[in-house]
Amino acid sequence: MKNFRCIFITVLSLYLGNQHIYGQLTEEDLAKIAQDPIANIISIPFQNNTTFGIGPFDRTLSITNLQPVIPMADGKIIARVILPIVNQPNVFAESGNFNGIGDVNLSVFYTKKGKVSWGVGPVFNLPTAGDNLGIQEWGVGPSVVGVVKPSNWVIGMLINNVWSLESDNAAFTVQPFINYNLPNGYYLSTSPKVVANWQADSDNRWTIPVGIGFGKIVKPKGFLPFNIQVGADYLMESPELSGGDWTFKFTFTALIPKVIFKKKASKP
Repeated sequence: MKNFRCIFITVLSLYLGNQHIYGQLTEEDLAKIAQDPIANIISIPFQNNTTFGIGPFDRTLSITNLQPVIPMADGKIIARVILPIVNQPNVFAESGNFNGIGDVNLSVFYTKKGKVSWGVGPVFNLPTAGDNLGIQEWGVGPSVVGVVKPSNWVIGMLINNVWSLESDNAAFTVQPFINYNLPNGYYLSTSPKVVANWQADSDNRWTIPVGIGFGKIVKPKGFLPFNIQVGADYLMESPELSGGDWTFKFTFTALIPKVIFKKKASKP
């Protein structure tokens, strides 16, 4: 908890007094930047996913992901981290939960920007999970992402497959994302995360959500802008025990230009 408090204080301190850096960008400009997973900007999303109807006792699963995106080498290299904080119900009982950190996912992309921007690189599973909160195994695989931005749209797809280095576990993820930007920084979005567990039997292999979200870029006076989004997914297909019926999502994303860190580094 102390580490998370330090992260929050650091992010808040970066916000104070640096709002002028984004002064020339409109909310619409910032929305398209925030929706690009390989944009040359530091972003720190905090995303909560709450899934209802888990298991035979209709339990509730809550996962809060800390998902910093860090560009390096003038934006040619993008590191994306997903650190899950999990409240996992005991699906075999009407009460009881497992709480803690899940396995960390790290993707590193070499990117090329243009009319069609893309990135390719490795993805790693780090065995940081507590008991019952992840596979607790080292894993590695390929990851690719592509993005286009025609007119008011930001459209793309992220694909990866991770194989365990310690067992036969393997998981495939494909996440298309479609954003339509409205005036004043408002936007509609959908980004269903489809997952396949290759070791599960065919009836429990796939998680396939469909849903929609609504978001807004906020530029408060005296602070850097941030992105706030809410959404809901209906789970068309999910594992019998670990799946659910509906997932509700809330995301807050801090948008931090790299120039802040360059300015700090240049101070004697």
